Order: sequence, then C-alpha cells, then structure tokens
Amino acid sequence: MADLFSTYELKTAKFKNRIAIPPMCQYMAHNGIANEWHKIHYPTLARGGSALVIVEATAVSPEGRITPKCLGLWNDEQVEGQREIATSIKASGAIAGIQLAHAGRKASANIPWEGDDHIPEGNPNGWPIIAPSAKAFGGNLSKVPKEMTLEDIKRVQNDYVEAAKRAVLAGYEWIELHFAHGYLAQSFFSKHSNLRTDEYGGSFENRSRFSKETIQAVKKVLPENFPLTARFGVIEYDGNDEETLSESIQLIKEWKELGIDMVSVSVGFSTPNAKIPWGPAFLGPIAERVRRDANIPVASAWGFGDPKLADDAVRNDQLDLVMIARAHLENPNWPYQAAMTLKKERPAWVLPAPYAHWLERYHRPTKA
Repeated sequence: MADLFSTYELKTAKFKNRIAIPPMCQYMAHNGIANEWHKIHYPTLARGGSALVIVEATAVSPEGRITPKCLGLWNDEQVEGQREIATSIKASGAIAGIQLAHAGRKASANIPWEGDDHIPEGNPNGWPIIAPSAKAFGGNLSKVPKEMTLEDIKRVQNDYVEAAKRAVLAGYEWIELHFAHGYLAQSFFSKHSNLRTDEYGGSFENRSRFSKETIQAVKKVLPENFPLTARFGVIEYDGNDEETLSESIQLIKEWKELGIDMVSVSVGFSTPNAKIPWGPAFLGPIAERVRRDANIPVASAWGFGDPKLADDAVRNDQLDLVMIARAHLENPNWPYQAAMTLKKERPAWVLPAPYAHWLERYHRPTKA
C-alpha cells in the first residue's frame, strides 16, 4: 500500500515521496522577471523535503498576468531568472515544475494586500482584459472584458506554446497548465462566463475546444515523455455540482487522450456566489471520483496540511500526490514534521543530508 512517503514515477519525473508544493503567487516580480525574492523563496521550499515544487502562476503574455507583479515567460529576457529558479530547486533535491497561466477576465488586478480588486480604468498600472465573453466576474472584479475574437484565441494559444518552450529551455521538468480558478481556460468551459454562440461556446464540445486545442499545441513542442499536467476546477459549488463534475470528468478523459498526464483537482471559482464547503481535505472525495472515473493520476490541495490527512489521502487512493501549500509557508520543513508525526523511520532523512545528518546525530528524544 502506498503512503505519503512512497516513491512515485510519472514519465520522466521520479518522486522521492508524494508531497508536492503547488503554485503560490508571490506578487514580487517586475515586468515578469524573477528577482532575489524568488531565487531565495523556491530553493528554501525545495530544501524542506517535498518531491515537487511548482513555481507560481507564470503569465504567458503581459495581458495574462493577474497583477502587475506576476511572473512571466512571454519573452526571452525572462528565461534566465527562471533558469536560476529551476536550477536551485533541482539542486535542493526536488523536481522543478512551473504553472503556465492566463488570468483572462480576472487579470489587471491589484495585488491582494493592496486591494485584490481590478485596477481602475485609466490607471497606467492596469491594462485591457480579454475573456470568452464580455461579462465581468463580479464582486471586486468588476471590469468588463473584451470578448475574444478567433484571432485572439489563436494568439493566446500560441502564447502558451512559446511559454512552454521557454519553460523547457529554462530547465523545468514539469509543466502545469492553469485551467482553473476562473482564469481564461476555466472561463471558456464555464457556463457562468462563456456566453458565446460560435464554435467556442454553447455545447460541451464547444466549451471544451479552447483547452483541448491548447493542450494539443503545447504537447507538440515538449520533449518526448515530458510530464504535462493541468490544474482544473471540476466543481463550482453553485447548485449544479453533479452536472459540472460529470462534464469535467468527461473533459479530463479527452484531455488524457491528448496527452495530459495528471490533473490537480480544484474548484472552478467562476462565480462570486459559490457556496464552497471549506474544511479539512474537503476535495478528497471529489479527487477520488475524478481519479477513478477518468482513470488518471490526480493531485489536490486545500486543507491537507495535517500529516495524517495527507497520508490517508494517499493510502485511501484519493490522491497520487498531495499538494501542501500554506503549511509550507508556515514551516518550509513540513515534510520533516510529517515524517515525525507519522513515525517514519529516520525521519530527518526526508531533508537534505547537510540537515539530516546533524539533526539525527544530535537528536534528543523527549521524555514521556
């Protein structure tokens, strides 16, 4: 039986355990270029013992940034900083992954601690936004996007392709396409945001077209056996959950045929009126159903920070990888904590040897 510290393989990626760190936006870049913050932040996380570190949502075009402070891979100037990050993650003992993203109608926003709302029209820090349809998300993201033309769609898909080529050039070993959280690809699939009447809107087949074409295009430029994954909001918690989940699973089956190797199961976040049942590991059963019905490896985040919950998710065949986000911000050495909590033999050795040797050598057990 597999557990949290079992090894795992997916194509060329060889995992020392089932712990992964999902993308967590830092909002510290300038013109999309990585700086000292990123170059320290990511290897710090990687040294903690996780098997995979996925770099934050990285925009495939300037218009695709969530905020002006997001990382990007839309030009060659941005490659060198990303190469330093990928190199440092690998040198620290983890697989280096990156998430490629386009924020769609949620783009051109202030960073969270400065408002988390759309930058007002006329403010030079903002920019025009695009989406499947000219419909605002709502709430504090009230800007109405421009409806994308067919030329816009092809351009953005090519932006994904070029960003993927740069990610490989930078040395990343794992690509995750951000098809979740109300961003562009999710917006094409969701009935909340896609009101189109052409071949990209209306029916399940049409709403699926953007993501499928993007996957096909990206897959063509990746090295053979390179892991290509996607984060996807399979459920909205909007009262139509069974219909959305069933459609999502069908789409994932089609993605698998096109070359998607794993899905990170998340929430759609396509409407501000969703009633999400936040709680520990609440997406576990949903991910288990996706894994079973689509017959594809899955990961998930949201509430797996308790080591026992994370371990159970693997033991009970809910998840192949467990994405541990906020708990790693609290404690970059979370895998060591988990190893001790789960009474793994020689727990210090989930960490790199320069840490593990001394921790084990001078370990002083607490008295009962």
